[in-house]
Amino acid sequence: MLNKLNKIPKYWLFQGLGWTLFTGVNIFFALTYNLFDQQFVLRISVYVVVGLFMSHFMRQLIKRMRLLQRNLNLQLVGFVLVSIVFAVLLGTIETHLSILLNLEYKEEARFELLQKIINNMFSSFIYLFIWNCIYFIYHYVSESRKNQLDNLQLEALVKSLELKTIKSQINPHFIFNALNSIRALIDENPTRARQAVTGLSNILRSSMQSDQLEIITLKKELDIVKDYLALELIRFEDRLKVVYKIDEDTLDHPIPPMMLQTLVENAIKHGIGKQVEAGQITIATNEDEGFYTLRVINSGKLEMQDGHEGFGLQSTSNRLSLIFGNKALFSITQTDAKQVEAKVIIPLN
Repeated sequence: MLNKLNKIPKYWLFQGLGWTLFTGVNIFFALTYNLFDQQFVLRISVYVVVGLFMSHFMRQLIKRMRLLQRNLNLQLVGFVLVSIVFAVLLGTIETHLSILLNLEYKEEARFELLQKIINNMFSSFIYLFIWNCIYFIYHYVSESRKNQLDNLQLEALVKSLELKTIKSQINPHFIFNALNSIRALIDENPTRARQAVTGLSNILRSSMQSDQLEIITLKKELDIVKDYLALELIRFEDRLKVVYKIDEDTLDHPIPPMMLQTLVENAIKHGIGKQVEAGQITIATNEDEGFYTLRVINSGKLEMQDGHEGFGLQSTSNRLSLIFGNKALFSITQTDAKQVEAKVIIPLN
């Protein structure tokens, strides 16, 4: 039964339900006031048939006039005028059919023809105006929902394009820095340079697999970071110490691909790489009340050129905003004279 109803166009389904409800209400009052007889049945049947045709033609006129595509004020005026015109037609046709088929009620017989038409026209206007109001509201709500859905789809598309743009910039940025590291090893230690190329290959393979995703697990991101740090340990040797303080419960939590990698790379470039003495990078995570925190702490001093963040930090902030909205937070601060902390707070849901 439901499948059959689903195949009926919504317009005809609502037309049928509307005129059925109209008939049911009139029958209820006719039974209540002892007016239900053969004459009533014929009269209401004639009115419903004529009313069904008239409302259908009225809809055709509304569509032909493109009334629903005009501004709101013109729509309201147009619906009132259309209701009046078709009320005149419906009232006139009903009056003449009632006389022709001898279906007039006793109280109607004493009125002149014009008075009968006006009376029937007035009642028809009320019914048609209600019909138009329902038709208008239905299309207004449908159009609003469609526009809302279109806006959501457009926002999702823009978000996806922005994320792809950022990620397309991150990988060349990372590869450039990695190649610089390998270049420094070629003359100094060819064997280690070959090992570094192998490590870079592993990193690129992992990053290419994750590049198609909006988010990955922290565990997968950590695997890429560990390969990258292994590469940097070849270059820095005793000048670099890496410490991991990872809460096991956070390993399956989401993170944008290459985000932790970007923060670690930033710590190497602007922290460890700019100091002569040995330095340390600490990667720490913990979970707390619906959020989990990721911290990258490095030896060094926080440097901002003209108050602006570098590309890596900008990309981190932008990606978090695009994926998690204002629920995620990113900050980078000088925690003491010799230590910089980059902190990311990401919602669990």
